Amino acid sequence: MPKKGGKHAEMGKEMQAQCKRAKVEAACSPPVMNFENPDSLFGSLISPIKQEMFFREYWEQKPLLVQRNDPLVAAYYQSLFQVSDLKELCSQGLYYGRDINICRCVNGKKKVLNKEGKVNYMQLKKDFDQKKATIQFHQPQRFKEELWKIQEKLECYFGSLVGSNVYITPQGSQGLPPHYDDVEVFILQLEGEKHWRLYKPTVHLAREYNVESEDRIGTPTHEFILKVDIADSTKKLSSLLRRLADRLENTRELRSSDMKKDFIMNRLPPYLGCDSDALTPGRFEVTKTG
Repeated sequence: MPKKGGKHAEMGKEMQAQCKRAKVEAACSPPVMNFENPDSLFGSLISPIKQEMFFREYWEQKPLLVQRNDPLVAAYYQSLFQVSDLKELCSQGLYYGRDINICRCVNGKKKVLNKEGKVNYMQLKKDFDQKKATIQFHQPQRFKEELWKIQEKLECYFGSLVGSNVYITPQGSQGLPPHYDDVEVFILQLEGEKHWRLYKPTVHLAREYNVESEDRIGTPTHEFILKVDIADSTKKLSSLLRRLADRLENTRELRSSDMKKDFIMNRLPPYLGCDSDALTPGRFEVTKTG
């Protein structure tokens, strides 16, 4: 004797599974970072530049600027570290020097404004707002799993240690004077924007950190602004959601509550809100040492 519901029940389950599979396939897009292996991770970091071209034309020769106009990339980068994370991390116990430095460029020199002991978030915000100090947060991958995953793959790729720092600089301020880094640097702009000037080196492949006076280094060879274009990203994100709805239209009934929940939880870039305690956005640097 057939089970209650019989063939109709089986067809219903099969159709439900197909609808679910269609929704997953429509919602899932290629990941921003490919963690399959170290080679694929580095390839996704410098995409669309090919690795062969990167090492042939750019590595230890000249800067490479990659600008992607992709809302998924913008949202992913913002998720790596948000300035609002600092408030929570300070409550866990961060220390000046070990975890955080605050500084600014004064008369062409770096002036460190660190206090003693534990970092108090309200004092940190005060120095940021009133003294226009840059906040440098050391090794954020200790607290961020996604950053740790990226750096682990980069260490395997290069065969050397890889560290990272988050820099948060107030608008109209400069944290560091022109200088040589003693590491190779990959910069990801997570939020806001940053005005950069790069100069022709007076020392070929400098191996030590060194500050150069502006009258010696001359005029910039490269000048550009790294930024996250939220307005444009929002437009493209809306288009992406419209395409998702179109693909699902013939597979199942879309409830507005489901769409709102999915949009808020999974589609919007991280939101800082109007919290008066929030700091201005900054950037993230991955550095290769050795």
